[in-house]
Amino acid sequence: MNRKEPDFWVLEYVTITKDPRTDLVVAIGGTDQAAEILQRTGFFSAPGPRGDYHRLPHDLPVEQQRLKATAASHALLTAGHSVHLDPALNTLTTPDGERDAALRYLARLAERAFTAETSSEMAEVLTEIAAPVNGLLPLVREAVVGAWSAAIRLQGGIPGQEAEPMARLGDTADSLSHASTLIRRARDHAASVPRAPSTAPPPSPAPAPSPASRRR
Repeated sequence: MNRKEPDFWVLEYVTITKDPRTDLVVAIGGTDQAAEILQRTGFFSAPGPRGDYHRLPHDLPVEQQRLKATAASHALLTAGHSVHLDPALNTLTTPDGERDAALRYLARLAERAFTAETSSEMAEVLTEIAAPVNGLLPLVREAVVGAWSAAIRLQGGIPGQEAEPMARLGDTADSLSHASTLIRRARDHAASVPRAPSTAPPPSPAPAPSPASRRR
């Protein structure tokens, strides 16, 4: 029996997230009632290429962004709306919990590296370390570049006036990028190494027949 798919009013769902290009916290979707709730909790209506959306004010501190986004999501949920809130904006998540999860992930990754039994298993570990987009080293490099940019901005934007330790952050970012490239090359080499042949001892030769059996 063919069952009819249920009707989902997707446009009534509200998604609250941070736009990576502008760092604005935006709310997309929702009904007129949801728009009123968003505006009461600090969001502003703005025209977009696919219709109006809502956003928090420009230059709002990160912690204020999180507080207002969390408050808006709970007000919407209380009113019966379906909401997706970016976990990075949820003030009810504990940073320590995220840090502990990251530490557990790194510990498991190190264990996988030490216990790898094949080249492909080692290549998988190296991929997680140095994958171009989501690898650990490229992500660390992005954090270092961000700190380096902040150092320039906070000291007037003139690199020559940076303190020496902060000035070396740019070189550190380059070193991390170079290390990622070397690790990816090692990964490619490990992935191309054929599986080692079996080291099981060859079968023992059959025992020679006794003299009596040969005379028969």
